[in-house]
Amino acid sequence: MVTAAKTLSLFILLAAMTFVPIVPLHAQPPDAPENPSAEATQNESCRSWPLSPWFPWLLGLQFNGVYQDTPHFHSPYEGPRSLSFGHDGNDFTQTYGIYLGWQLTRHLQAYVDTEMFQGHGISDGTGLGGYLNGDVIRAGSSNLPKVPYVARAYLRYYYPLSYEAGHLEPGAGQPETEKLERGMDQIPGEQPVSRWEVKIGKLALTDDFDQNRYADNNRTQFMNYDFLFNTAWDYASDTRGYSFEALVALYQPGWRLAFAIAMEPNTQNGANYDWFDKGSAMAQELGYNLEFDLKPNNWGTVLRFLTYLNEARMGGYDAALALAAQTGATPDILLVEKLGGTKYGLGFNFEQPLADEGETGIFGRLGWNDGRHETWCYTESDRHASLGLQVSGVRWKRPDDRLGVAWGVNGLSTPHKDYLAAGGIGMLLGDGALSYGCEQVMEVYYRFQITRWLAISPDFQLIQNPGYNSDRGPVEVYGVRVRVSY
Repeated sequence: MVTAAKTLSLFILLAAMTFVPIVPLHAQPPDAPENPSAEATQNESCRSWPLSPWFPWLLGLQFNGVYQDTPHFHSPYEGPRSLSFGHDGNDFTQTYGIYLGWQLTRHLQAYVDTEMFQGHGISDGTGLGGYLNGDVIRAGSSNLPKVPYVARAYLRYYYPLSYEAGHLEPGAGQPETEKLERGMDQIPGEQPVSRWEVKIGKLALTDDFDQNRYADNNRTQFMNYDFLFNTAWDYASDTRGYSFEALVALYQPGWRLAFAIAMEPNTQNGANYDWFDKGSAMAQELGYNLEFDLKPNNWGTVLRFLTYLNEARMGGYDAALALAAQTGATPDILLVEKLGGTKYGLGFNFEQPLADEGETGIFGRLGWNDGRHETWCYTESDRHASLGLQVSGVRWKRPDDRLGVAWGVNGLSTPHKDYLAAGGIGMLLGDGALSYGCEQVMEVYYRFQITRWLAISPDFQLIQNPGYNSDRGPVEVYGVRVRVSY
């Protein structure tokens, strides 16, 4: 804890020293006028703007600390990547972040996020499909230094398509807009309701795909992988969860269509990419993602339909088993890795507000992938289903508190099961044997919003068949999360 406190103090000091000239949050950047009335507003804004718009906005600072404990559970045998209940003092994880944004022109923005992660998490992030803590930088990252790193650095451009009633031609009036509050990677102000949007740079596919109002943020909501994103979506990312990508999206009041291409790392759960000097290799290490979001009624219902195709140096489970049969050795997926491996899948995601201005509601996900090639980036799951509920504390006079309850189940494809049962080691799994059962996760959290800046969240998880192995578990996980944010 002393080390964590020293690290946090040093991080805040460096942030203060580096970003002293940051623009105050109440200031508004000058926009290029689109009509005379807008020009008058802009002139007034310019007079109150103390620095150039090229100076960054400080959009957020955050510290997220998670401590989890796993009492002893039934474990008749273990492999090199089994879930373990041993503790080495690194179960307390800490994430620090500084989030900056620039309003470069009226429709062009730039964002740079710097983060730092400390700790390892229970069992070094291995042993489960639905892992316990979404903050953990997992197995394969042991050689990464525990120092600040650039998480995101990208440009966002949007072109308005919606205009006020009575104006049919583009440019005839101001776009119909929606208000945006200050947030991480979100400059306060307004944006068109109908628009084209383009992002390019380093960011996370999960910033724009498989979002859910009640379950997509492990720092304020559920912590288990099962309730962050579709676990059967092996989204392109490095071991920290980010990639270099290009995205284009069309937004309309009742729907959205988004497509993105992202680079795949050149090793399983890796941190490096093949760039242009690799030529054809780079072109075969990409992830393609397409999502259609639909708002079919006035009740706040949102339906999301996702499909994806990944290409990378993935090894096939059947190929690994065939090679092992020829040599009499334990199957090893690393021995059959080569360019040309593919994985494709589908996902469905819904959210349904019920009460309390939408702060009480239900959510769910379904996911499937073909499961022929190894897990490359996210987590070892080929089938997924989850369902959950968020309840606002307004019902017991704690309007900023939240209670969450959810259940999820993960499954494996037949080749994936056979590989693990034969003693194979995967990206996150490997008990040395397998008595297959679907992995089931239940999680309950309560977020006490102590002040605007401080939240404390006790958390409990119960896991049946950890790592899809009915010989082990069940596993109880007790945790608490402390979040300080600005």
